[in-house]
Amino acid sequence: MTEFHFEDIPIHSWPHMTALARNKLQQAIFHCDWRAAKYLAHLLKENRLTEYVGAGTLFLLWCGPQLAGFIILAKKDGITEPARTPWLSFLFVAPEFRGHRLGKRLIDHACNCAKENGYRQVFLYTDHVGLYEKYGFTYLESKEDNWGDMSRIYVRPL
Repeated sequence: MTEFHFEDIPIHSWPHMTALARNKLQQAIFHCDWRAAKYLAHLLKENRLTEYVGAGTLFLLWCGPQLAGFIILAKKDGITEPARTPWLSFLFVAPEFRGHRLGKRLIDHACNCAKENGYRQVFLYTDHVGLYEKYGFTYLESKEDNWGDMSRIYVRPL
């Protein structure tokens, strides 16, 4: 059986990590086959992730030394909705690990952490239709994101 383990990194602690640790994680994220992962790696490299998502946690799922996936639980995301928080963002599962329900595992881990911190629901925005419903999310509305694109907002009770 393949062993997976989580590494939970509070976003505020990122600048205080060693340069070697930051570089290792940035490179692992940058090499993921997804445009948003490149953007996340850039935000990390420039120490600008807090600007983008506010307070939160980056959850990394490892399979040995290999990054299997990640997700962020944060105060905000790419849609400005101060009354809605926290948000899940940057959900990614590496292609070689897909089909093993790791997306669910990442979402559930982030949602459990949100619940432990007193939240009763989490939000996410996406252009996907029919993906997040199977993880307990309900479509709320479509809204313009911070880049002018229409996105779907979902909520999941905790």
